[in-house]
Amino acid sequence: SCDATQLCNCSSMGLNFIPPGLTAKTTVLDLSYNRIKHVRSQDLQQAVNLRALLLQSNEIGSIDADSFVSLGKLELLDLSNNSLTSLSPAWFGQLFSLQHLRLQGNFYRDLGDSSPFSRLRSLSSLHVGNPGFSKIRQGNFEGIAVLDELWIDGGDLNQYEPGSLKLIQKINHMIISLQNVSVFSTMVRDLLHSVTWLEIRKIAFSIPAEMQLLKVMSSSFANKISFKQGLFTDATVPEIISILEDMPKLVEVEMIDCSLLGTGRWEIKIQANQSQTVKVLTIRTLSIEKFYLFTDLHTVEGLISLLTKVTVENTKVFLVPCRISQHLLSLEYLDLRANLLGDQSLEHSACPGGWPSLQTLNLSQNSLSDLEMTVRSLSHLRNLTLLDISQNNFGKIPDMCEWPKNLKHLNLSSTQISKLTTCIPTTLEVLDVSANNLREFGLQLPFLKELYLAKNQLKTLPGAALIPNLVAMSVRRNKLNSFSKEEFESFKKMELLDASDNNFICSCDFLSFLHYEARIAQVLVGWPDKYICDSPLTVRGSEVGAVHLSLMECHRTLMVLLMCALVFLVILILVAVGHKYHAVWYMRMTWAWLQAKRKPKRAPAKDICYDAFVSYSENDSDWVENIMVRELEQACPPFRLCLHKRDFVPGKWIVDNIIDSIEKSHKTLFVLSEHFVQSEWCKYELDFSHFRLFDENNDAAILVLLEPIQSEAIPKRFCKLRKIMNTKTYLEWPPGEEQQAMFWFNLKVALKS
Repeated sequence: SCDATQLCNCSSMGLNFIPPGLTAKTTVLDLSYNRIKHVRSQDLQQAVNLRALLLQSNEIGSIDADSFVSLGKLELLDLSNNSLTSLSPAWFGQLFSLQHLRLQGNFYRDLGDSSPFSRLRSLSSLHVGNPGFSKIRQGNFEGIAVLDELWIDGGDLNQYEPGSLKLIQKINHMIISLQNVSVFSTMVRDLLHSVTWLEIRKIAFSIPAEMQLLKVMSSSFANKISFKQGLFTDATVPEIISILEDMPKLVEVEMIDCSLLGTGRWEIKIQANQSQTVKVLTIRTLSIEKFYLFTDLHTVEGLISLLTKVTVENTKVFLVPCRISQHLLSLEYLDLRANLLGDQSLEHSACPGGWPSLQTLNLSQNSLSDLEMTVRSLSHLRNLTLLDISQNNFGKIPDMCEWPKNLKHLNLSSTQISKLTTCIPTTLEVLDVSANNLREFGLQLPFLKELYLAKNQLKTLPGAALIPNLVAMSVRRNKLNSFSKEEFESFKKMELLDASDNNFICSCDFLSFLHYEARIAQVLVGWPDKYICDSPLTVRGSEVGAVHLSLMECHRTLMVLLMCALVFLVILILVAVGHKYHAVWYMRMTWAWLQAKRKPKRAPAKDICYDAFVSYSENDSDWVENIMVRELEQACPPFRLCLHKRDFVPGKWIVDNIIDSIEKSHKTLFVLSEHFVQSEWCKYELDFSHFRLFDENNDAAILVLLEPIQSEAIPKRFCKLRKIMNTKTYLEWPPGEEQQAMFWFNLKVALKS
């Protein structure tokens, strides 16, 4: 399970214990998602150079005190999602290099009476807690001075001794997941000056009376506050905003996967002075049950003028009130992707005087459908340089459009466009029209530096004369099949060309041309997962000039002709072999056998018409018709014989005639001779008897040996005939007249049996 770097992946193998055989060479050991219950002293004793040990998602309930004593170089230890009921300081006593420790998702209810982490001087990130975690004591974090990340999962945390977290001088990212607002307030009091980014998870801010407990947050020196999976109401939002506005160093506020119960009709006016520090507001997937009744947010108009970056994503925004837009005086970045903005609502949202400083606007994945109206709504944004309106349903583009004058970057990918027009602004430096249905590109864009045309229907490269300053271009996943030298040379400033996943016809001339086109810094021509050329042009690490294409790639037509000739030769050989070994005969017999199998094995007694069906060779007809038939049909009583010349139904398929005659006869009489075994139809008659008579292990077949037959003369495929002649009695036609009377007597007895 170990690769060349000594990373040993034993994850999800159903292991019940740590496998033996670990050596000092092992650097990473992944034992996650197994069924390990106990870590023993000797399990990891030899892995002295281990850097990462992943034991998450097992069933570990106990660990020997000295299990990790030899892991002095360990940097990552993951014991999350196991069954540990308590933590022992002895486990971590020798882990001097440990930087990341993950202990969440176990069964312990506290961290013990002292600090389990006091000797972890290199610790950078620590994850503790579980849904049943209930108590934090003073001294639990003793010995930890600085952490990059501390995550406390306290779903049931109801006891927190003040000062427990105050021992940690600096925490870059503090994640607190709990439900008790009172405990949260006490914890925050210890974190006022140490936390840079405070992330609050799963707290319901729904009771107005509890908001007084949170006022301590207004003294926090945190730069960023994140709320995840939180709950807010119209009654508590004003209090939260007032607290955030009072935080002296707060720059960024973030809400992710939260819920708001209300419509924005806040019961009291927000009593807060505008924060001079908050610049960034991010809201992702905010659930508002009655979003269509939400108010115009006029109560926050005076608090937003200094925001420079706002993201409101996947929150069912269908309108930004004009007055809100006009108060966003400092806004430079606005991301409204994955919402419900339409053409009319965008016109109202981007009203005159709105977003005066806006430079970047993302309106992707909305409900825009009229490009002309969209452009007209945004034309007054003189500072706008980047516009993303991808994944809308525009379909057609008008011939003329009035864009913002300084627009440099335009994203129109996945907008159902089939043809580009002069509506596209000539000021662009970056244009993305990927994933449309474009069949050509003929726009003149003199300042364009980057062009993205992936996932279209292009068969040729755009003309370089129209885009003389192009530096990078992507035409991957189109229908290109080749480049000409002239096309390459026309792009004077090209540094990156991605043309992978096309229909290139790889040729020796083309590869040779690429070899000499070294001035292009990077060329991705992408023959199916084969060639990637960069500067100096290389193919999977080898110089293009050193790569030798196969005959198939260099001489495709010749190779196709050779393959056709080879296929024809193989067919010819198969026909010859089939003829030699009677393959056609076997196929015909198989078909006849299938036909015979569909009929009942025995005909009803009323359908029996003959005493015997006579199978013989045409060369033996004189004996059969003039001697045997006369003797048997004129006997007393006479025998009824079925002869193919006389009794077959005219016009009926001969195979059906043979099968029916055998089935309507009591016996089948075979007149064997050298001619018989060479007759094609005798072969059929004998084989049908194989299928319908011999397999029943009865005596329905009578063999008459008209002349001696050498065993070598019997074809090998008549294995049952050989067997019957070796195991059953047959009648042999005697040459002397005195013995012929006994022959006829025996034959008649056989026919009557």
